[in-house]
Amino acid sequence: MTKFDKKYWEERYQNNQTGWDAGSITTPIKHYINGLTNKSIKILVPGAGNGHEFEYLAQQGFNNSYVLDIALAPLLNIKERLPQVDESRIIYTDFFEHNGQYDLVIEQTFFCALNPELRQQYAEKMHSLLKPGGILAGLLFRFPLTEQGPPFGGSAEEYKTTFSSLFTIKKLEEAYNSIKPREGKELFFIFEKK
Repeated sequence: MTKFDKKYWEERYQNNQTGWDAGSITTPIKHYINGLTNKSIKILVPGAGNGHEFEYLAQQGFNNSYVLDIALAPLLNIKERLPQVDESRIIYTDFFEHNGQYDLVIEQTFFCALNPELRQQYAEKMHSLLKPGGILAGLLFRFPLTEQGPPFGGSAEEYKTTFSSLFTIKKLEEAYNSIKPREGKELFFIFEKK
């Protein structure tokens, strides 16, 4: 299996092989953010690529939000688009080496980009990054898991198995407002740290 390391992702951005990038924030995540009332909560958007979710958070006044990626190219794109944002909020590192404490982590095409062998490690790392009662929310793909990827698929049953020992599953259901290419293939979820 391909090694999805820093070099792999950097090359994907430099060669403009970013088919997962919707070009803007997707409807389910936008809708979820619009429902957040406390603008001071600390938010992380990991594996964010060009950071459309982070950009939307910044525009909405969530000034305690952070974006993280293992590839530098998309982070430079974010800096260019958002010159007013403090550079300390743009984190260039490997997610699994990052330390911090957050109230909310937003998941958008990061989980599906990881080698499926890392899924339990992802759940454990998310748990460690969240404050007590913290929330992991966003979208997970729902299509058969194959060796071809990224993106790698999965099912609601698999996600329950992966996350339920560490999180209370508040919501895990088909996204009713997915963007057209992803209709019927996304599950919107809200998991609360146990």
